[in-house]
Amino acid sequence: MSAVAGTPSAPRLFGSVARIARFTAVMYKPHYLLYGILWVLALEGTAALVSRPDSSWHPTGSTVVRIVVVAFVLLYLRMVDEQKDLDYDRVHNPDRPLVTGAISANELRSAMAVIAVGAIATSLFLSWGSAVLIAAVLAYGLALWGLDSLSATVRTDIVLNLVITYPVQLLVTAYVVVSAIGTGEVEFHWQAAAVAIIFAGAFLQFEFARKTSKAPRPGEMYYSNALGANGSAIASLACATVAVLADLALVQPWTYSPPQALIAWIPVALLLIPVIGASKFRRTTTPDYPVVPAVLFILALYIVLIIQALTLT
Repeated sequence: MSAVAGTPSAPRLFGSVARIARFTAVMYKPHYLLYGILWVLALEGTAALVSRPDSSWHPTGSTVVRIVVVAFVLLYLRMVDEQKDLDYDRVHNPDRPLVTGAISANELRSAMAVIAVGAIATSLFLSWGSAVLIAAVLAYGLALWGLDSLSATVRTDIVLNLVITYPVQLLVTAYVVVSAIGTGEVEFHWQAAAVAIIFAGAFLQFEFARKTSKAPRPGEMYYSNALGANGSAIASLACATVAVLADLALVQPWTYSPPQALIAWIPVALLLIPVIGASKFRRTTTPDYPVVPAVLFILALYIVLIIQALTLT
């Protein structure tokens, strides 16, 4: 009797899973996953390098678990954004899956619940601190959704919105570092916490770049609307500079001998990438800030940080 009663729900379940899979394919591109992988490796590796410079670092099984958890949590946050930004997307992004009806809000919330339980349970295998911090990330994402719904100012003031939303990235950074301390890859020192400055600068240079334009964007969430095109471009370049200076201050390339010193100084050369992007934006008539250099900078910096962590010991 129960089997018969449960049979009709099976096609609906499979249909929901298929729609969630299609949503993931559309809204969670492979380069998002690549970013998550490089983020965890670069963050853990750099924290290990600056907190225990006399010990070698290499990814472990715990590192792999952190990568998996962060990858799914980024998908969770993407699902939160899809629902949080629904009214905005109806006007400016009418092809988004939730707007078109390719997936329902209930299906997204069910998937979020599964991800939340899985991320917390998996993190418990690493440490209690890991589980608490990943739960804080998930809760903060929901809190942002609620605050966005309650406050028109948060929804429309992009600078205030950034100030309120960016801490979720800091919580993910804290998760990786605290978890790595708990499993022994990182030592408990202030330098391990300070690496957050590198990753904040790298991410924010991309964040400003992707929402900067010379053309007026009334009603759209562009930093250039609030800061002006030049102000937004300068903010992006300044964030890249902060990321590189923080890396230099923590890694201290002047303390190494060749060829390690050459590797330690590479981030300085990487600053040419955002400089070229800013110069192109200033010289060309194309209205939007070039996003490719911003993407290349963040990916190249993370790869270099991983190489530093593997070789500067």
